[in-house]
Amino acid sequence: METTDTTSTAASATRALITSLGAGSGIDMASLARDLATAQFAAKIDRLAARSETLDRQISAASNLKSMMFSLTTSLGERVRIGDLAPQPDVANGAVAQASLSGSSQPQGNYSLEVSALASAQTLAGPAYAAATDPVGAGTLTLRFGTIAGASFTADTEQSGVDIAIASGSTLADVASAINGADAGVTAYIADTTTGSRLVLKGEDGATSGFILEAAEDVGEPGLANLAWQPSTGDPASLKTTAADAAFQIDGLNFTSSGNTLTDIVPGLTLELTGTNVGAPTAITFGNPAEAITQAMQDLTAALNEVASELRIATEPKSGDLARDSGALALKRTFSSLAGTLIMPNTAEDEPRTLSDLGLTTHRDGSFTVDAERLAATLERDPEAAAAMFTNGLHGVYATIDNIFRRTNTISDPGTLAGSIDRYTEQLSKTGEDQAKLVERQEALRTRMVARFAVSERRIGAARSTLAFLENQIAVWNKD
Repeated sequence: METTDTTSTAASATRALITSLGAGSGIDMASLARDLATAQFAAKIDRLAARSETLDRQISAASNLKSMMFSLTTSLGERVRIGDLAPQPDVANGAVAQASLSGSSQPQGNYSLEVSALASAQTLAGPAYAAATDPVGAGTLTLRFGTIAGASFTADTEQSGVDIAIASGSTLADVASAINGADAGVTAYIADTTTGSRLVLKGEDGATSGFILEAAEDVGEPGLANLAWQPSTGDPASLKTTAADAAFQIDGLNFTSSGNTLTDIVPGLTLELTGTNVGAPTAITFGNPAEAITQAMQDLTAALNEVASELRIATEPKSGDLARDSGALALKRTFSSLAGTLIMPNTAEDEPRTLSDLGLTTHRDGSFTVDAERLAATLERDPEAAAAMFTNGLHGVYATIDNIFRRTNTISDPGTLAGSIDRYTEQLSKTGEDQAKLVERQEALRTRMVARFAVSERRIGAARSTLAFLENQIAVWNKD
């Protein structure tokens, strides 16, 4: 309670002090104290405010440039990953296969393809039941994998058998669910055929993905053995399709595959086999990427010009926010030498090796254009080498632009845009702290002045009271 009384007394005294200022002299001492304190620190506060605004602009300009470089490298990387800048493969007989680039390397030359067999999966149909809800017994079904040839089965030692528990009272539909739940590489469903409900099992493509089905019945609940099948004793009609490998020739060389999707059988190429063409090989050729590369170079040049324009404004010696910024100036120097930079160091000297070989030209003001004639000459002379410059590898157009962005984004290097942003941000934080301290000092000065002026006001008030008393006394004397 005592603390509250003390606080209230202090507050009342302060209000009384403020109210009394100017009562004796007629001057607004509170405003005078405020104005004098403000004038004392105005210059310093203005300098810090101007410094804060400058730092804000510098951070914004550097961040904008860094963001533009990120957008440039991201969009270019996406364009390269699409793959349309490389020669696109084409299969003359589209019924045999579909071809696409795998991205592992740049395919070279043309190829012939002859497919004698497609990869297939085993399909097995069980005996007919009146309905899918019919009971089938209980026990354990076992799937074993390997190769089926006629009446023989050769187990694949690299694939373990899979036991599937069939609970008491299970129906045909329950068996299908149990097989699917085992996730053994065999799927099951119930087919309601004209002869009844049948359990259908489908394996995976490839000769070694064939399978047999064994059954171990529980005593007292037989019937599961009806679903068992193997080629030596089972109904041959139950085997609807046999698991087999794809067989094909590339340039006359024999190959097999457990699936119909072939990746890098031809380096850099993915083939999806869809049909056979025994005795009639089809050609795999590659289209000319000149049109796609020409458009890509025009798009790249336009994007570089956007960055260069912002860079030119930001580093303008008299008005640029980054006129003396080491990161922005480093990026400007990099851009000035970009066209002549060696981006394919492992190629022969007569092959395209720089962006200038792809037509990129740099002007004195820092802008870029495409030399259409030089680009066309490069594409006509060596389209495959030009296309190889647009890959996701360690070298090339994308790697060069990406490396420039990575350098600008290295925060540990003070000579980069990221380093500049970090430095400016730290300075802005320090400026804010200095501004807060000045405000505190200004307020402290104002408070001291208010206290001093209060003393003066009391003295002036006392003097004026004394003067008024004397004047009144003299007036009385004069009257007497």
